[in-house]
Amino acid sequence: MDKHPINDLMGTVMGKLHDMADVSTVIGESIVTPDGITIIPVSKVSMGFASGGSDFTGKHQKDGQASPFGGGTGGSVKIEPIAFVVIKAGQVRVLTIEPPASTTIDRIIDGAPEIVDKISEMIDKKKAGKDAAAEE
Repeated sequence: MDKHPINDLMGTVMGKLHDMADVSTVIGESIVTPDGITIIPVSKVSMGFASGGSDFTGKHQKDGQASPFGGGTGGSVKIEPIAFVVIKAGQVRVLTIEPPASTTIDRIIDGAPEIVDKISEMIDKKKAGKDAAAEE
């Protein structure tokens, strides 16, 4: 079977997508500041790809003649920074980049640790007050 034109279309687009988003796109090149801190960007890469085509038969097409082909492909790459790895004095930290909470549930979940800490502080203060009263 002869090579179909759609193979060339798909191969070209896939090659271009590969060129745009490789491993160095996900884990970026490290940046060293003058004071010795190393920063490495980390990104999320999302890709989309579509391809399609059709062979047409014409009125004047002769037997054994290849059918005309029409097709197209498309693709996209979305690169979104999500974190930085920071290396300072032998210690490694990951600083995440989070979008602000957009829904009420997200805001409640984001605030839950702070609420738990405040409740714990209130309980500890109450216990400390009872202990002090019992000692008197």
